[in-house]
Amino acid sequence: MITLRPANERGHADHGWLDSWHSFSFANYHDPRHMHWGPLRVINEDRVAPGQGFGTHGHRDMEIISYVIEGALGHKDSMGNSASIVPGEVQRMSAGRGITHSEYNHDSEGTTHFLQIWIIPQITGIAPGYEQKAFPEAEKRGRLRLVVSPDGRDGSVTIHQDALLLAGLFDGDENGAYTFAPGRLGYVHLVRGELTVNGIGLSAGDALKLEDETTLILAQGRAAEVLVFDLPPLQLA
Repeated sequence: MITLRPANERGHADHGWLDSWHSFSFANYHDPRHMHWGPLRVINEDRVAPGQGFGTHGHRDMEIISYVIEGALGHKDSMGNSASIVPGEVQRMSAGRGITHSEYNHDSEGTTHFLQIWIIPQITGIAPGYEQKAFPEAEKRGRLRLVVSPDGRDGSVTIHQDALLLAGLFDGDENGAYTFAPGRLGYVHLVRGELTVNGIGLSAGDALKLEDETTLILAQGRAAEVLVFDLPPLQLA
């Protein structure tokens, strides 16, 4: 079964300094039909105005992934990490038993456009952790490149959940395929451009939820950047 989640049906909040679209229930946006998909709990598409950002705040027991689309995202946390995340990089922060951090757009003119992704961990109360890696465009061009996994295989970033995240770039005749193991859930989020997935045309911000599907076919891309999640089923209270 494949369910389309159109971009314009997501939750939306415009705070002036922050323009945010919520794929799942978050903050003041609540929709019981869109609480999570397996352990995938949050995909927020955020645009942060020049010189603005998220002040110091805390998290617990969550795997938080930042995926920058345009601009740069400054990061500081209570573990002593200080970094700038740019397009092509993936940052993972394991909140574990507690962490505080801030995120800022230090550019005085340009907007920072990024995805904030939360994945519920398999285990709680662990020590906080941090990881950041770059994945060159050539490794994603015309294929799906593993960027997040539970074991760090193929140089991917490691999370504490049996979940995979793959990123791909498709344009023109480029196409790709992916196979899900039985019982796994899939989630496709089109970051930008246009792409056909299993015959369904997607535009930027659109998503597909997949259940009891084994094969994913990606084709007819037009400057497309796509994320594919391979997830275990998960029941939440």
